[in-house]
Parts: sequence; C-alpha cells; structure tokens
Amino acid sequence: MRCSLLVIGGGLSGLAAAIRAARFHPDVLLVEKHTRLGGLNSYFYRNDTLFETGLHAITNHAAAGDRKAPLNRLLRQLKLQRDDFSFCQQLGSEIRFLGLASLSFGNDPELLFSEVRAAFPETWPRFQRLLAMVADYDPFTPAPFRSARATLGEVLDNPLLTEMILCPLMYYGSSRADDIDLGQFVIMFRSLFLEGLFRPAGSIKDILDVLAGQLRSLGGTIRTNCAVQKLLTDGERVLGALIGKEERVECAQVISTVGHRETLRLLGRAEDAAHEPTARLSFVENIFQHQPWHKWQSLPKKTIIFFNRGERFSFHPPQSQGVDFSSGVVCFPGHFEGMPGRALEELRTTHLASYSYWKALAGSPGRYLDEKRQTARKSAQTLADLFGSFPANIVYEDTFTPVTIERYTGKIDGAIYGSPVKFADGRFGCDNCFLAGTDQGFLGIVGSMLSGVSMVNQHILPHL
Repeated sequence: MRCSLLVIGGGLSGLAAAIRAARFHPDVLLVEKHTRLGGLNSYFYRNDTLFETGLHAITNHAAAGDRKAPLNRLLRQLKLQRDDFSFCQQLGSEIRFLGLASLSFGNDPELLFSEVRAAFPETWPRFQRLLAMVADYDPFTPAPFRSARATLGEVLDNPLLTEMILCPLMYYGSSRADDIDLGQFVIMFRSLFLEGLFRPAGSIKDILDVLAGQLRSLGGTIRTNCAVQKLLTDGERVLGALIGKEERVECAQVISTVGHRETLRLLGRAEDAAHEPTARLSFVENIFQHQPWHKWQSLPKKTIIFFNRGERFSFHPPQSQGVDFSSGVVCFPGHFEGMPGRALEELRTTHLASYSYWKALAGSPGRYLDEKRQTARKSAQTLADLFGSFPANIVYEDTFTPVTIERYTGKIDGAIYGSPVKFADGRFGCDNCFLAGTDQGFLGIVGSMLSGVSMVNQHILPHL
C-alpha cells in the first residue's frame, strides 16, 4: 500500500491535518491504534450513557462574523460550516482561591475586567499593561523558553492576582511544572479570557463524526484499531511504516500527532529523548453522575470552577501521594447555554497526580481500585468545601488515573500536554516527518486542530 501522507493518530489534530491535506491530495491515510477516534478527546459508554473522556469545554469561542478568529479560520481551512455543528456557550466560570478572592469570567471579557477592577483596584493599571502585552506579543515565532510566572510578577506586581490568572491557564495548557512558557500563556490568555468557552450541544462524538465524514468525503482513508508498529527509514527520511499486523505502507510524508518522544520510539530513537528538563505532568479526573440535587438550585450556575487553597498555586506532581487536592478544576458539562436537559446531572473534578505513584499501584489491581475509590471520595470532599455539601444520590462514578491516560492515549507517563519542550515549527530532525498537536505547541481543541492544519500547509502541501 502507498499513500502521499500518513497521519499517525486519530485525535482532533490528526483529523484536521488529514482533512486539510485530502482537500488537495486524496490519498491520505490516517491510522489510529484504538477502535474509536478522538485520542485525548474521545468517549465511552456506561449504563447506556455516553461519557466524554477529556472534553470540559472548547476554548476560542468566536462570533460567526469574526473572520480572523481562530475558530472561523479553522473551519474555512477544513471547508466546514458552523451549521455543521451545534455550539453552546458557557454560562460563566470562576477562579476561586478559597478564603482569599474570586474572579468570574465568561465569553465577554469585560466581565473579567470588571472583576479585576473591583477585587484589585490598585493593580488595574498594571493589568491593563498585561492586556497590552498580550495584544502585541507574537506567540507563534519560535523562541527560547520565557517564564510567564516571572513576567506576570514583574508586570502585575501582585502575587495573588498573578497566581489567580495562572491557575486556569496552567491547568488547561501547561506541560511545565510550576510555570508556563510566555508564548503559550499568551495563547491561553487570549483563548480562555478574551474569546471564551463553548461546547457541542451533544457530545464530542458529534464533532468527531463530522470530521471523519469530511475526511472520507474528500477521499481520505481512516484505519482504526491499527497501531503504527515502526517507522521505516533511510537515514533521516521516512520511507514508510509497519502498521497493524506488520502491514507495510509506503508514504511520501508523515504527520505525527502522538508526541515527540512517542514518535522517536517509532523511529527506534527513544534514547534521544530519554531526559527532559522537568517532570511530565498528569492528572486524575473523577466523573460523578447524580440525581438532580435541590441544594444547587439556589446557587449560581457555573460552567467551570478553578480553585486553589492558599495564596500560592502549586503546579507540580505530588511527591508523597497519588493526588494533590490543594487545587483543581470542577466542570459542569450541562452548564452551557441551550444545552438539552438531562434526567441525570454530571460533574467532573480534575487534580494534579503522580504518574509513578499510580504506576506502582497498577501492579496490584485490588489496591489500585481501592485507591481510585478513595480518590473519588476525597475529591467529593473538595466539592463539599466549595459548595457546603455534596450530592448523595450518585448513580455512577468513575476515575481516570495517569495510567488510564497512558493506556488509552499512548502519552508517555500519562502526560496530557506532552513534553515540556515544544517544537513550534514541527521539525525534530527528520526530513519528511513532522510533529503536530501536543508537542508542536498549539493549545486547546481549536489550537490542536490548527496545529494539524498549519503543519500540513507549511510542510506537506508544498512538497506533494
């Protein structure tokens, strides 16, 4: 078998890359090792209910008429219409440092601005300087790492506000312990605070179905349950791959969306990236499905709450336990405008976790399952701290650990955001194989898809 482009990984970045290439060269092959597409943003069924594995919300919301917005540029590149989807905007979210301060934000950035003015009036002029910096900074030009935490400390000169701004941006995009690259900070600040959050009215499956249908309509081929065993090379050039059960595929170009170290493994060069400057970051996520709970009827409906205990926000793997409950994310998937009603409500909690701790437990299934149950209970207690109590009528609960993430996504150490080192131009020393997605450096769902598109535009289409 031969194709002009082999795309490794059937997540959103891989699908976008394959669609963009197939618009001009239909002989595109996308391979995904699992039975379902989606990668980090997929789904599963329990009790006749579809649960999403990764989606909290999609950043980069934009009005339909804003042609320069990332979302609308993406749809044009993929030759898709907004009417192909049903988008629902967030009701409103919050950053809450317990006992200290809170900041609400939504899809109108003026809400956040007014909150900062009210809570930190003395820092408002400095916050305006931050906004000017974010507007002027070009985050897409390759550059050495620059600490966002240090930069915010200088610009804002307000430790608490600095930590509050960093908390959601790092939870939703940083691959580096206790910091985030300034370019990635700018991308996340724009996408989360200046553009906002939305999601499909149904589920991530609706988006995946549209993308898969578009790729097939353009002549591209999708192979699921088909892992890449090895990339075949001649010097620094990829000639093809062994996929599935040792089936050989020849290809002219390769886009890999599975990560830098993961791709080096396929090239037989795993030792080239054995050491990274900081630990990889992973998370535990708990899903709770429960009966409607009257206690919450009187509370303002929030879409997502980012919380932290104390003035300093710590963002690194816990050293002596499996999960760090001192901070986290609480997501209410039903709290978006226009979402259809559901008989059962759902909420999700996310916390930083230690891969090594959970990996050690995985060898003892009984202890591993017991630790998952204890983690869900402790996470539920954080909700009681936030809301005063916790729903008692739990119908279904599940917990994903770093081991779960590694097993189902192939991400080494269960690192959702991949390597702390990014490759902004997609090049990593291979003549015709390029990175897209997590380790290329674009962030969020829209960002990961734009990553696939931009790498095809830059490296693939000029040479096919």
